[in-house]
Amino acid sequence: MNWKQVLISGAIALLPVSICAQANILNAKKPEEIGVRTEEQKANDNDSPLEYGYVDDRDILWSKTIWEVVDLDERVNFPLYYPTDTIDIGADRRSLYDVFMKNIQNGKLTDVYVDSYFTEKRKFEDLEATLQKVDTTDLGYEQINAGEQISEEFINRRSLTAADIEEYRIKGIWYFDKRQGELKYRLLGIAPVAPDVNFIDDDSMDPADAKVELFWVWYPSARQILHDAKVYNQRNSAQPISFDMLLNARRFNGVIYKEENVHGDRTIQEYIADNALFQLLEADRIKETIRDREQDMWAY
Repeated sequence: MNWKQVLISGAIALLPVSICAQANILNAKKPEEIGVRTEEQKANDNDSPLEYGYVDDRDILWSKTIWEVVDLDERVNFPLYYPTDTIDIGADRRSLYDVFMKNIQNGKLTDVYVDSYFTEKRKFEDLEATLQKVDTTDLGYEQINAGEQISEEFINRRSLTAADIEEYRIKGIWYFDKRQGELKYRLLGIAPVAPDVNFIDDDSMDPADAKVELFWVWYPSARQILHDAKVYNQRNSAQPISFDMLLNARRFNGVIYKEENVHGDRTIQEYIADNALFQLLEADRIKETIRDREQDMWAY
């Protein structure tokens, strides 16, 4: 058997997997049947996120918690941002922000918090003031002062959408597992960051100062939701990957902006101010310190 026959055999072997990954598109007799799968297909898939292994506290020889910022302007991070316009896109393709908002609204995602320390929970009703702005024009105030009912045309409503998300902030822990003898990473939380909705259209304000964390999601409880939501694979659309796989595999570029420290977990910007280059160098220093930790474990 030559190499051509080997390639053909491999392609034939992978064909059923590719067909299933297209969400029944080759078996659909009508457009409405695309994405509709039979009960037999669902039972055969048995699709669920890969479970985390149990890690005993005694097995953690060393650990460090860090916070990173994932800039959505970088090309490698585009899968977290697009698509922003979902009118002409199928329901199976959504941005990470849309996945979060949909599941917060329908009640499937409940572990939503104010900050990255996960001490105060938030419901969708509590987030509405952060996610949308309702303002009244001068003509609307004139109607109110005249004792008239305000017209809807004099009320300006502005809601944050997926297109407004500028970055994500993630919290994770690097730890050395002495039982397995390797350095590992565990993602703990993720937060979308957007301009403050109250100042989003105000050009007089510095965009860097207007960014706010909308909410923090406790990542372990959102894994099944993120596993069901697929990311577009530009190399092979027949084999999409899940958001859970993308984030756990760290298929993104993040820059450290804070680490746990004795100064109350202060950020790099707090002790290196007004110098973006030195802040990046400090972030690289922290990253290299974590990388060198595994090598130091094996140095006698």
